[in-house]
Amino acid sequence: MRRPLVAGNWKMHGSRQSVDALLQGLAAQEWPEGVELMIAPPALYVDRCCEQLQGTPIQVGGQVCAAQAEPGALTGEISPAQLRDAGCAYVLVGHSERRSLFGETDEVVCRKFAAALASGLCPVLCVGETQAERDAGQTAEVVGRQLQAVLDVFGVGGLAEGVVAYEPVWAIGTGLTATPEQAQDVHAMIRARLAILDDEQARKVQIVYGGSVKGENAEALFAMPDIDGGLIGGASLNAEEFGAIARAAGRV
Repeated sequence: MRRPLVAGNWKMHGSRQSVDALLQGLAAQEWPEGVELMIAPPALYVDRCCEQLQGTPIQVGGQVCAAQAEPGALTGEISPAQLRDAGCAYVLVGHSERRSLFGETDEVVCRKFAAALASGLCPVLCVGETQAERDAGQTAEVVGRQLQAVLDVFGVGGLAEGVVAYEPVWAIGTGLTATPEQAQDVHAMIRARLAILDDEQARKVQIVYGGSVKGENAEALFAMPDIDGGLIGGASLNAEEFGAIARAAGRV
């Protein structure tokens, strides 16, 4: 049975003072059993988070990594091996903001997925469509293409070593949220696509939903059969709200 994952993407938020306060709030929460928990802070605060979250069930992830595991002359980059050395267990790859603002292509995302696996990290592969693509009926095509770049190299078994995060771009930071039924439709489509290649492995793949998830809507989303938790943005910057979302995952 797939365990739910509740992951928080802090994006480019926080200072030493606010991070310490948030970590104290997280440490004080009651966390449900059977739910995997992760936060992805800005890279500068990874060490701080790993140190202060010792003794809690929360693991730490990177928001981004280089497309190679080995050291090199890549000024400003962070290798997945360095993230692992700092204490990370996960890393996000292919987030829509990286794709749209920094020009990361499917090929680059696939290389990052590979580098993360080679470094012992669990890559969280982000996929999703824009509002224009959704309105044009292209959701399956766009999400399928983003998945296929990784499937062509790793197959479903390799993808199952990571996590898939469906994040409709139109619902990120907009206050708009896919209904549980809308999200389930895409999650079911993803799993069905994987099942065509390898049904047994497809059943193992964690597929989480991201897009304005809050404590008030989390349980309805997580109750859907193919939604295995969430990748949380703004709500993860509030310890009580993140805790409420995690507890919602523990109830379904």
